[in-house]
Amino acid sequence: MNFPAVFIRRPVATTLITLGIVLSGMIAFHLLPIAPLPQVDFPTIQVSAGLPGADPETMATSVAAPLERQFGRIAGVTEMTSTSFRGTTNITLQFDLDRNIDGAARDVQAAINAARGFLPPNLPNNPTYRKVNPADAPILLIALQSDLIGTPQLYDVATTIMQQKLSQVEGVGQVFVGGSSLPAVRVELNPTMLNKYGISLEDVRGVLASTNVNRPKGQVSDDTRTWEIKANDQLKKAREYRDVIVTYRSGAAVKLSDVANVTDSVEDVNTAGLMNGKPSVMVIVFRQPGANIIETVDRVREILPQVAAALPGSAKVLVVQDRTPPIRGSLKNVEESLIISAGLVIMVVFLFLRRLRSTVIPAVAVGVSLIGTFGIMYLCDYNLDNLSLMALTIATGFVVDDAIVVLENITRYMEKGLSPREAALRGSKEITFTVLSMSISLVAVFIPILLMSGMVGRLFREFAVTLSAAILVSLAVSLTTTPMMCTYLLRPEKSYSHHWLYRTSENMFNRMKGLYDVTLRWALRHSRLMLGVTLATFMINVGLFIIVPKGFFPETDTGRIRGTIQGEQNVSFQAMKKN
Repeated sequence: MNFPAVFIRRPVATTLITLGIVLSGMIAFHLLPIAPLPQVDFPTIQVSAGLPGADPETMATSVAAPLERQFGRIAGVTEMTSTSFRGTTNITLQFDLDRNIDGAARDVQAAINAARGFLPPNLPNNPTYRKVNPADAPILLIALQSDLIGTPQLYDVATTIMQQKLSQVEGVGQVFVGGSSLPAVRVELNPTMLNKYGISLEDVRGVLASTNVNRPKGQVSDDTRTWEIKANDQLKKAREYRDVIVTYRSGAAVKLSDVANVTDSVEDVNTAGLMNGKPSVMVIVFRQPGANIIETVDRVREILPQVAAALPGSAKVLVVQDRTPPIRGSLKNVEESLIISAGLVIMVVFLFLRRLRSTVIPAVAVGVSLIGTFGIMYLCDYNLDNLSLMALTIATGFVVDDAIVVLENITRYMEKGLSPREAALRGSKEITFTVLSMSISLVAVFIPILLMSGMVGRLFREFAVTLSAAILVSLAVSLTTTPMMCTYLLRPEKSYSHHWLYRTSENMFNRMKGLYDVTLRWALRHSRLMLGVTLATFMINVGLFIIVPKGFFPETDTGRIRGTIQGEQNVSFQAMKKN
């Protein structure tokens, strides 16, 4: 059966199919997410537990250790790390890449429930977990500053207004607020005064807990009406706590201000944020998996003026870090390289074919193949990233081969005197198996990459699939659209008048053929010398492969420097903040 003949005899249907491929690819191009690299989700779960006031050693032995024993029984855990600070413990669990993250989360929750009996009984809340992707960096970092409002009030505004608004933006996954904590009243007890009055720490804690609660007050009623007794038990300012009576000694009331220093402060004093040396509250924005980074950042920036209008007048919203400029620049460079490579391929084809009509046929095949690949990328949930665009750039040289082979074979029959239609029918039928074997052999080269496991396999799978898809689309176009276009665009040789470019290039090609003939004859006469050169070249390449630097990815300059300072174990937070 002559498969291309079906499309040669139905030019309208073939044209509509080709236009459909192009339109679907153009629509998919605008729907594809944009990212620097392929999205590789690491099945990672982070577990957090808090015990206020406990030192790091207590957190590690009493909280982290029981949880780790239970987590170690979960199947598929490849790595488990825990970090304990004063009052908090964080445990990070990383699973096999093939492990379903939802199933792993259920196992983690079951392990937390099993470990609850071994945890301290005064643990305020059960340990919590959340799914994280360590490879997903924040896309935007926003700072809040004010010359009139303190960071506790800014933090309160950021969590109640800004965090809620930004979380509703399309493409935003999570929004974290840092650099401070919520406003709170801090009671710093004086041990000397407690000893003087014979008051224990538990006595003070009990008084504070019983004072600041909402309790029912009851009702007053008669035969016709009922009145609810209401009173506000919530104390929110330090001045309201200072007059709280802790106990009585010698008939006199001992107030909280007599044994403690009560101030308006924050829940956690060991948290601070600075931007250009000024106290700031940081709002960290993460994207949803698969969301377009550039479009998400543009949406957040678009809504920032509205969010700033809802904040106190003295609050300033500053964008500290934007992840998109390096991505925009790198993708722009790769897209320019793709366009240039396609243009160079078409130009080379024109220089050798030297006819505009003949050049249009492989040019259309290249364009349709590359644009149609975007549709397959969309169906595979791939991104527009450096690797996928690089695959299309490389594919530019591959996709033109099939069209040229079909074109040359049809032209050969036209030179024998056949009409364009007869030449297209006979030439395409004869070359179908050759084009099919060429394309399948190119795709077979990337099968090992498709079968690679681990992080490297997942990372380069998108590259291999994109390149293979472009080759397969080129195969389909070369067996359908290309022979159909040859029928209507090619003309017999005698109908052409050779212009000056044809004559000049023909002379140049003849000289090249003559030079190649001379060098080939010389190489055949000195076969031993050429064999020695080949072996020497092979050995030099082996040596260069051994000494060349190796790495996972080329080093790139994103114009950003990040530093970390680690102090001594006994240094205080205030000292670290001052330095």
